[in-house]
Amino acid sequence: MNAPNNNEWIEVNRHALSAELAWLRQLLENAAHGDRQSAPAPAATATLNFLGEQLTLSHFERSLVLLCAGVELEPELAHLCASAQGDTRYEYPCFGLALAVLPDAHWSALSPQAPLRHWHILQLADSNRFTTARLALDERILHFLLGVGALDRRLAGLVRPLDATPPLPASQQLQAERLAQRWTAAGTALPLINLRGTDHAGARAVAAQACAALALRPLVLRAEDLPTAPEERAVIARLLTRECLLARAAPIIEITENPPPFLGAFLDQLAGPVMVLGAAPAGLQRSYVNLEINKPLADEQRGLWRNALEEVAIDDAELARLAAHFDFSAAHNTPAAAEVRLADPAAGEADQRVWRACRRRTRSPLDGLAQRIAPRAGWDDLVLPGGQLAVLHDIARQVRHRATVYEQWGFAAKGARGLGISALFAGESGTGKTLAAEVVAAELGLDLYRIDLAAVVNKYIGETEKNLERLFSAAEASGAVLLFDEADALFGKRSDVKDSHDRYANIELAYLLQRMETYRGLSILTTNLKSLLDTAFLRRIRFVVQFPFPDVAQRAEIWRRIFPEPLPRDTLKVDQLARLHMAGGNIRNIAMNAAFLAADDGGRLGMPHLARAARMEYAKLEKPLSETEIGGWK
Repeated sequence: MNAPNNNEWIEVNRHALSAELAWLRQLLENAAHGDRQSAPAPAATATLNFLGEQLTLSHFERSLVLLCAGVELEPELAHLCASAQGDTRYEYPCFGLALAVLPDAHWSALSPQAPLRHWHILQLADSNRFTTARLALDERILHFLLGVGALDRRLAGLVRPLDATPPLPASQQLQAERLAQRWTAAGTALPLINLRGTDHAGARAVAAQACAALALRPLVLRAEDLPTAPEERAVIARLLTRECLLARAAPIIEITENPPPFLGAFLDQLAGPVMVLGAAPAGLQRSYVNLEINKPLADEQRGLWRNALEEVAIDDAELARLAAHFDFSAAHNTPAAAEVRLADPAAGEADQRVWRACRRRTRSPLDGLAQRIAPRAGWDDLVLPGGQLAVLHDIARQVRHRATVYEQWGFAAKGARGLGISALFAGESGTGKTLAAEVVAAELGLDLYRIDLAAVVNKYIGETEKNLERLFSAAEASGAVLLFDEADALFGKRSDVKDSHDRYANIELAYLLQRMETYRGLSILTTNLKSLLDTAFLRRIRFVVQFPFPDVAQRAEIWRRIFPEPLPRDTLKVDQLARLHMAGGNIRNIAMNAAFLAADDGGRLGMPHLARAARMEYAKLEKPLSETEIGGWK
C-alpha cells in the first residue's frame, strides 16, 4: 500500500483516524475517573487496518499502535495518559497503561518475537522497566498511518529508488514480462530473482520494468554498503521486508565484484519480491531463479541507435558501425545521443560527434585498469617492409568490416569463438610495435589501451585470470584496441614444463588467448621473444607481424620522417645518421634529445647536436659507439 497522492483519500483517512483518536480519548478519560467501561470502537482507519493485516497485529496490538500515535499527534492525550496513571510524570504511553485501558489486552504483545518489536513498530525505552517504560512509535509507521510515503531514515542512507529507464529492446522487454509473470504465478511464495549476464545496466532496466508492471517500488541497495555487524544487518533486513509489506517495495541488491561473505545469509533474511543483480552469492539457502540478461542483439542495437538519434542526420551504415564497435545497453544510447545534440555542430560531422561521444562514455571502466594512449600517429610515421604494412592494413580492414562479415553474413551465428581479432607483434624493443598499434587505433577511430602483462600476472593461483577478466569486461562496451605489452611474462613452452610456474603460465596464457578470441574488439600481444611462444598457442592468433630491426635504408627513411616540420635545422646528413645501428625508438630518443640541445644553444639543430645525443643514447644502453658509425659528422 503506497502512500496515496489522492487528496480526497488522505482526507477520508484523516477523518477516520480522528474518530479512532476520539475513541481512545474517551477510554483514557474513563480510566482517569476510575471508570473501566470501554466505549465501542469505530471503524478502523484504512492505514491502521492495512498495517494490522500485513504485519499480523492483534486487536490489542493495533490499539497499542494507535495509543502511541495519538500521543504524537494530540498533546492532550499525553496529559490524559498521566491522569489515567495518577502521576503527572508519566505523560507518555507505557505497557502497564495499555494493559489497564485497552480492550483484549495480552502480555505477549511486547515479547521480542511478537510483531510490534519484531517489525520495529514500537520501541521500549527501558527493557528493565517493562510495564512503566515509555513506548515510542517508529517514525516510519507514524508517517504511514497518516498516508505519507516516507522511507525509514535507517534505510535512507543505504537504498535509493531505481530511476525510470528508456524503452527496452524487444528481447529484454520479453524478459521483464516473464519475470513479472513468474512472480505473479508464485503467489505469496516469491522466489528470489537472480539477474546476471553481460548487461548490468540492462539488468537494472529489466528489474525496473518488471517492478513497474507489478506496481512495485524498486529500492536499490549495494551489497558493499551493508553493515558488517550481524545485529545491524538483521535490522536492515527487517526494515526492508517491512517496506515490501507496507509500501509494495522490491529490494534490488547490486552485487559488487567482491561481495561480502555474509551476503548469502543477509538475502536469506529478506522476504518479498527480492532481486539480485550479479552472480548469486555462495551460501544462499533460499530458492532463486536465474535470468540471463545480455546486451541487446545487433539489430536491436541498431534500432536503439536509430531511435536515440532520430534528430541527428546519420545513415544506416554508420548505425551498423556504431552497433558493431560499441556494445551499449539501452540505458547508454540515450545519454550518448543527448551529448551529441548538445555538442557544437562545428565540432565535425554528426557521425564523428557520435563516435567521439561513445568513446568518452566507455572510457571510465578501463581508465582505472590500463594506460590510455591517445592515438596520433599515422601510416606515414611507420617505416616497415611492404609485407608487414600490408598485414597491418588487413588488421584494420577486418576490424572495420566485422559487422558486415559477422552479423550480416552470418558468421556470428556460428558461435562466438574465434570472432575476436587478435594479433601478435614480435620484434626487438624499439622496432615500432607500439607505434603500429597506435596507427591502427587511429585509423579505426578507437581508443588504445596499453596493459603491462608483467603487472597483471599474479603469483597467486587464479588471480591472473581474474585480472584479465576484469580488463576484458571493462573493455567490452568500447571495443577499444587492447595492447598487452611484455607478453613474455606469460610465454612458456608446454613441452618444457619444469615447475608449477611453467604450468600456471601456460594456463594463464591459454585463458588470455581464449578471451582474445571472444573479445569483440582488437587485442594485440607484443613480445621480444616470439620463439618462446608454443606453436599450439600461436595457431590461435589470427595475425602475426614480425617487426624486423631496420636496415640502413629503413633507418635513413626513419631519420627523414622523425623531425617535425616546424623544427629549425641545418642540412642534416641522413646517410651518416643511418649508419647508427639503432631501432626506431632509439632514433626518436636521439632526435628529441638533440632538439633540446639545440634549443639550449638558442640556434638550429645541427649534426653536432645529433652526435652528442647519439653518444648519450649509446651510453644509456651501455653500447660502444664506433668511429665507423659517427666518424666525420660535422
